[in-house]
Amino acid sequence: MSISELPVHQNRPRTALRLPTASLCLVSCVKWKLDRPAPAKDLYTSDLFVKTRRFVEIQDKPWLILSAKHGLVDPNKEIAPYEKTLNKMDKAARRAWAAAVLNALEPHLAGVRAVVFLAGERYREFVAPALSERGIEVQVPMQGMRIGEQLAWLNRMDA
Repeated sequence: MSISELPVHQNRPRTALRLPTASLCLVSCVKWKLDRPAPAKDLYTSDLFVKTRRFVEIQDKPWLILSAKHGLVDPNKEIAPYEKTLNKMDKAARRAWAAAVLNALEPHLAGVRAVVFLAGERYREFVAPALSERGIEVQVPMQGMRIGEQLAWLNRMDA
């Protein structure tokens, strides 16, 4: 059997880090987007998002996107480009955003033991503690890394 005949899951590269069983990944939106509506997983075009998406898809775990404008977004949902970031919101607005995200996240948490954040501090600040309080393990594998370090880490995970 040739490599091209192997089932897709056997043809994927292996990663050095395996995410926990029964985990859900949350990936943050980014500034760079297409100039037209597209499925959310295709709308964001930065190297960081593309590499993060690849990492999550290789892990074969469910994932959702944390959008500053839309809150929690299914990667297949079509959305239009927008300009909004949590980095420019005040604390009260970020708290309200997090409450909406937690509400939308509720149906996705059945059976989930760990949530893996591939997102910056502003996207985690009120969501992660609320999940921890519920007994859900929170992981942030790229915590404290600058963008270049995150890209290098993601490249190593894809090796």
